[in-house]
Amino acid sequence: MSIFKLKINFEEQGKETVELPIAGGESVLDVCLDHGIELQHNCGGVCGCSTCHVYVNRGMDDIQEISDKEEDFIDRAVRPRISSRLGCQCVVISGDIEVTIPDQSEFLGH
Repeated sequence: MSIFKLKINFEEQGKETVELPIAGGESVLDVCLDHGIELQHNCGGVCGCSTCHVYVNRGMDDIQEISDKEEDFIDRAVRPRISSRLGCQCVVISGDIEVTIPDQSEFLGH
């Protein structure tokens, strides 16, 4: 099993960038949950909502291709960008990636 590097930046003030190991076949959401990093996932990580929305800064070619279903949910996300992906669908295949997690405080109570 290949182990890569996941660099996570945060939009939220006062949160430091972290670097964590991510195994091939593992999602950004899985790694966040395993390390106590807050990333909303109202549907439980099955590509059924848009709350685990992240921005992929580097490594877009090293993760699974986006599906039509995922694109539909990203359209409903808060402030989507061209680099938007769902954390549950950001499955690493072949290299290091870097993502930014949007400010999660906007989701409190949702």
